[in-house]
Amino acid sequence: MKSLSGVCVPVCTVFEDNPDKIDEPRYLAHIDRMLEAGVDIILPCGGTGEFAYLSPEEKRHLIEITTKHVDGRAAVVAQTSAIYLSDTLATTQHAVDHGADAVMVLPPYFEGPDERGVVSHYEAVARASSVPVMVYNIPVHSGFDVTPALFSELLEIDGIDYIKDSTGDFIRIQELLKTGGKIFNGGDPITYQALVAGCVGCVWGSVNFLPKEAVTLYRMVQSGDLAGGAELWQKVIDSQLFVWSHVYNAAVKAAANRRGFDVGTCRSPVLPLSGDESAELFTALDKLGSA
Repeated sequence: MKSLSGVCVPVCTVFEDNPDKIDEPRYLAHIDRMLEAGVDIILPCGGTGEFAYLSPEEKRHLIEITTKHVDGRAAVVAQTSAIYLSDTLATTQHAVDHGADAVMVLPPYFEGPDERGVVSHYEAVARASSVPVMVYNIPVHSGFDVTPALFSELLEIDGIDYIKDSTGDFIRIQELLKTGGKIFNGGDPITYQALVAGCVGCVWGSVNFLPKEAVTLYRMVQSGDLAGGAELWQKVIDSQLFVWSHVYNAAVKAAANRRGFDVGTCRSPVLPLSGDESAELFTALDKLGSA
């Protein structure tokens, strides 16, 4: 397959009013809105897709219906992590069998192993996958940090070329770029700077509520229109600082609903934003205008 690059949206999982059930028609309609805006990659079951609150069966079903629905209109990267390695391998195989172009995988989390164990984990995933494996680094939630030195070691494993780094640390992004790997930024408030620095793309949860702006920003940077990109970024940044400093998925869904993207609310135990929080977010969104 060709190299992965561009704007990747970790799509929100849309639940029915009874959040025990996934609302497939609304979920697929949301994917269509993302594709219409020109996003390059659809990513089901990411952090923004609330994978931690999905059963293994729900995750596999979402991956299956996503790849079928996208049907080649964009690349699909399936997030297949689980606490138990066997579950990760089974979901990875399911994603490959149903046409995913790549998989994204966390290091083992919750009282997980040391670096040797993490390397062993990724070796097992890479052996089980016939598509590229993207390392997923989000240490604030996983409890393990894939450092640039460790990523350099992981790059020696066949099938591992990519990392999504969600530290939100621009110095870290520059260090990762020096490894020679293909870096996707995952820290919303530094997206513009990370793209200018040389990231091949972004896995950006906020794309759920600003897909056109995200695609435009990426294309501006790629074409060398940095002044235009900087001007657009100033309209975007307040919303990025907000989602990064509040309950992320609740903020992303509130912003998406506000801008006309019907994604509903989060599955329990994640609660909606408070009234004051919503008002602050909506003020930030006003800078973007209509979707």
